[in-house]
Amino acid sequence: QVQLVESGGGLVQPGGSLRLSCVVSGSGLRVYRMGWYRQAPGKERELVASETSGGSTNYADSVKGRFTISRDDAKNTVYLQMNSLKPEDTAVYYCNAHDPPGYSGRTYYPNGINYWGKGTLVTVSA
Repeated sequence: QVQLVESGGGLVQPGGSLRLSCVVSGSGLRVYRMGWYRQAPGKERELVASETSGGSTNYADSVKGRFTISRDDAKNTVYLQMNSLKPEDTAVYYCNAHDPPGYSGRTYYPNGINYWGKGTLVTVSA
């Protein structure tokens, strides 16, 4: 079974930088769409950035030009480089892996499967 473990969160001042890491176990990175989501108190979880095994990336408008998603297949790790951080970026950040529609063992999943990490807290404050 796929397991995701995030790390790298913490307290940073506005304008600062932080890099989050997500270690993936159970499967290789290329078979999944990897993504980063975040959830602030009282807000719904939102997509921050994602990358397919083919290298196609997608970013939320609020982070374009500031955040970059990348991966290191040899280390089974996905990264989120966050620059020019703002107080509005404060949230719990979650790593996500998406298994596309298909069979997992003998079971068919028409909508695919999503795997989630426990999250890492990022606080941007002076």
